[in-house]
Amino acid sequence: MLTVNAKEAQQLILTKILERNQASEYLSKFMNRSTNTSTFKRNVPVVTYDVVQPYITRISTGEDSSIISGDRIVELLRSSGTSRGEPRLMPAISEDLDRRTYLYSLLMPIMNKYVSGLGEGKAMYLLFVKAETLTNSGIPVRSVLTSYYKSPHFLHRKHDLYNNYTSPDEVILCPDSQQSMYCQLLCGLVERQHVLRLGAVFASAFLRSISFLELHWCDLVTDIRNGKLNPNVTNTKCRLAMECFLALPNPELADELEEICGCGPWKGILGRLWPNVKYIEAVLTGTMAQYIPMLEFYSGGRIPLVCTMYASSESYFGVNLRPLCKPTDVSYTILPNMAYFEFIPLEDGLRVTDDEEVVGNDKLVSLVDVKVGCYYELVVTTFSGLYRYRVGDVLQVTGFYNHAPQFKFICRRNVILSIDTDKTNEEDLHNSVTRAKKILEDRNHILLEYTSYPDTSTVPGHYVLFWEIKSTCEGVQPLDPQLLESCCVSVEESLDYIYRRCRAHDKSVGPLEIRVVEAGAFDALMDLLVSQGSSINQYKTPRCIESGLALKLLNSKVTASFFSPRDPEWTM
Repeated sequence: MLTVNAKEAQQLILTKILERNQASEYLSKFMNRSTNTSTFKRNVPVVTYDVVQPYITRISTGEDSSIISGDRIVELLRSSGTSRGEPRLMPAISEDLDRRTYLYSLLMPIMNKYVSGLGEGKAMYLLFVKAETLTNSGIPVRSVLTSYYKSPHFLHRKHDLYNNYTSPDEVILCPDSQQSMYCQLLCGLVERQHVLRLGAVFASAFLRSISFLELHWCDLVTDIRNGKLNPNVTNTKCRLAMECFLALPNPELADELEEICGCGPWKGILGRLWPNVKYIEAVLTGTMAQYIPMLEFYSGGRIPLVCTMYASSESYFGVNLRPLCKPTDVSYTILPNMAYFEFIPLEDGLRVTDDEEVVGNDKLVSLVDVKVGCYYELVVTTFSGLYRYRVGDVLQVTGFYNHAPQFKFICRRNVILSIDTDKTNEEDLHNSVTRAKKILEDRNHILLEYTSYPDTSTVPGHYVLFWEIKSTCEGVQPLDPQLLESCCVSVEESLDYIYRRCRAHDKSVGPLEIRVVEAGAFDALMDLLVSQGSSINQYKTPRCIESGLALKLLNSKVTASFFSPRDPEWTM
């Protein structure tokens, strides 16, 4: 019904937002308390976070929520903050939780159309919270997922067969992510025969947990064998909650796990540890696509990888109605009751407008008027006080479900490398790395993780890629310098014309460099950024490093460095 009546639903949402928020200081500047939707579209400007931030700061210091919303701002949601180096705070009202819960409530009915029997077992989902803070006026500041996991909407799900998790709530809500991860994995191993679903919010968090399991499986097996929890778990609520899992020693299960974890490479380990699992769920679109090969390695390529939803701190957006499609084919159907959606057409292919560039109101396209095949930048208006706000996501329309458009997530705006006149966005970087990593895969290596930064300490400056590489064969496999140099060449050949011209003709950009880092370097980077305020649940490896501490950390982990041996082809 929602998608059939998408246009009417969007009109109703905008009308309600204007009726409830007409008296706000922000809207009154442009609409003089009018609730006319045409006046809104004509007068209210398209804005970026720089415009919104002063209002949020005023609310955080004690001013009334009415400066942006007709409802009380009950919390400020901290974005992941890893795309551009610093977190952003998004206003939220109490009923936003209802909207998020509505979207979550659709996921399992959709999955149940494709996979049967999901209510007969449990899910080992690795979910984490981040310790929250308070503003000077007492408003909680936390991640959107922490907000949800601490809410009654999540905690009062006891009779929901489809959300029966292996881990107790006390373990999920443990603020120490290492202790929480240890206990969640322990619960999942104890319940291994009952687990039908594996997952995390982002693929990076799931793989981080598997990496943690590789390091600590001996301790986990010892706990199961002895029926006693490792003393390194010091959180009181965690220890109490785990008592029922380790009430008795279980040497038989310990022997099974020891045999599985101790026998050679971990290729296909997930299916051996959890033999009844039907799929792995995580976000695998956008830059998360980088993790697909590693997930396929651990799953042996036999467990479907599923992406179910599209959401952010600003708003929840939509669901994947074909969850068993290939991750590269995922499209999300936008739900027209989540917020009021508009779109900035990207008329020059993927040329994304800069933050500073003014976008005229006449440029915006409504939800139901987007065109299949075209690229757009997402703009949202919400009940909580965001009006024509540029989220920063670039999407491509792939089709329609009834009258609601379906979008493929392409990239985040303004994550770029630049030395001279070259500008490399996140999508270009990801595509070039994806092409180059196939050279590694042909030689029994997998690219686990990567990031980049523009090194201007040299003359000319040059692009640096940090790569963490894993061998798929037993034993230590030394890296062939020619192999990595070929990867450098492949990356450069895949970048755009302006970069290649700067490299080969103008000589204003130096040869691209790949710095190989030791195992665990990107886990250490994650620890650093989480310690600075990012949420482990929402963490995404930044594709361009700007932080001095992060750069210093990665450079300290470098084991070898390789440069492109020749100029790329550049002529048109």
